[in-house]
Amino acid sequence: MSLRLLGTGTAEGWPQASCRCASCATERTEGRVRSSTAALLDDTVLLDCGPTTPEAAVRAGVHLSRVRVLLVTRQHRDHPGQAALLRRGWVADAPLVVAGPADAVEAARAWLAPEAPVTWLVVVPGDRHELHGYDVRVLAANHRTGLGTPGATEAVLYDVTSPTGLRALHATGTGPLPDASVAATEGAAYDVVLLDETHGDHDDPADAQHLGLASFADQVRRLRAVGAVTDATDVVAVHLSHHNPPTRELARRLAAHGARVVDDGTELAAHGGLPVPGGRTLVLGGARSGKSAEAERLLLAAPAVEYVATSGRRAGDAEWAARVATHVERRPAHWTTTETLDLVPLLADPRPDAPALLVDCLTLWLTGVIDRHGAWEPGTPGHHAAWAGVEADVAALLAAWRTTSRRVVAVSNEVGQGVVPATASGRLFRDAMGRLNAAVAAETEDVRWCVAGRVVRL
Repeated sequence: MSLRLLGTGTAEGWPQASCRCASCATERTEGRVRSSTAALLDDTVLLDCGPTTPEAAVRAGVHLSRVRVLLVTRQHRDHPGQAALLRRGWVADAPLVVAGPADAVEAARAWLAPEAPVTWLVVVPGDRHELHGYDVRVLAANHRTGLGTPGATEAVLYDVTSPTGLRALHATGTGPLPDASVAATEGAAYDVVLLDETHGDHDDPADAQHLGLASFADQVRRLRAVGAVTDATDVVAVHLSHHNPPTRELARRLAAHGARVVDDGTELAAHGGLPVPGGRTLVLGGARSGKSAEAERLLLAAPAVEYVATSGRRAGDAEWAARVATHVERRPAHWTTTETLDLVPLLADPRPDAPALLVDCLTLWLTGVIDRHGAWEPGTPGHHAAWAGVEADVAALLAAWRTTSRRVVAVSNEVGQGVVPATASGRLFRDAMGRLNAAVAAETEDVRWCVAGRVVRL
């Protein structure tokens, strides 16, 4: 199976021609242009056809004259590109099957002469058709076009198996996948999944007809849970808009979920899947630098996550309660939360299916450990013995961190770059935190530093 992405963008493209946002400006500077999402399977099956798809095919050096099946996901101003069908009729008289929802088929039919060699096929979720040797299953999308328009129908997705047995899921133009569609993909072990990722960081629950980065990761998690996505599946984000960060940052973010972004014209044949990162990750940063958000993003597609809150509750502190509530509200519903300072038993959990750990954060862990040993006042009687207890706890943590088999992401504050603390206890903590961060980083294969919401790999 050869699958070439003729376009990977939304209808308006990315960068948008009249937009001056940072995302569009960066893509424009790097010479990258994305047109309407469309994919060509074995030169025979065209998955969607926007108004710019014929030009995209020319730029990619491929012919559309051998296309025998056009699968349309939805009726919209750009789906399908009816003028593209008209132009095909001017130069080719080969038979063509156009399949899609009723309103999309009717809109396309109007652009071709009645005698054109086209078979029109209205499809609905649950249908299964054999078209030119390809097994085409129709799945429900979470996207409705033409609301309020008479005859408007729901969009669909396509599960296509080639005559050689290779299988692809074309899931663009959808919000969170309907449960029935996920169930229908059980055990599919797709070779390729093309998945909507329109909204980037502007994932808006009020607009559930497209996916953003967070909801994209959750769909990957759901598809993995039923065996539709495996380690061998090439998961590619499509239907991209300028709501996303520039491609370099988008690629970094998607890689955490075993997914990728490619340029228009890319052929996906025999690529295989990207490995899902494992092992240990340490995310450092100052206050409000984006470190917790980065840590959470890394595990959004994990099958299960145990969120370890080291802060505890502070009775009577309304500001702290509000901070905790904000963190709780943004965690996925399927994550569990453990409030504890006892990290060693969690890191030592030998179960191969133990959920990933997200420790937020080591700074509050160290604070709690110093509290527990009463070691805040250097130079006071008994401080040496109390601090020996802190160091023993730190050593135990490092030993458990070094030998853990769990996927673990830990957050910690970089506190040594500001002014010198005015108090002896403040200087004690600053130095201890710096040593702890350095020791953990020395035993960590993936260390990231967050600055102003940007992430630097160290």
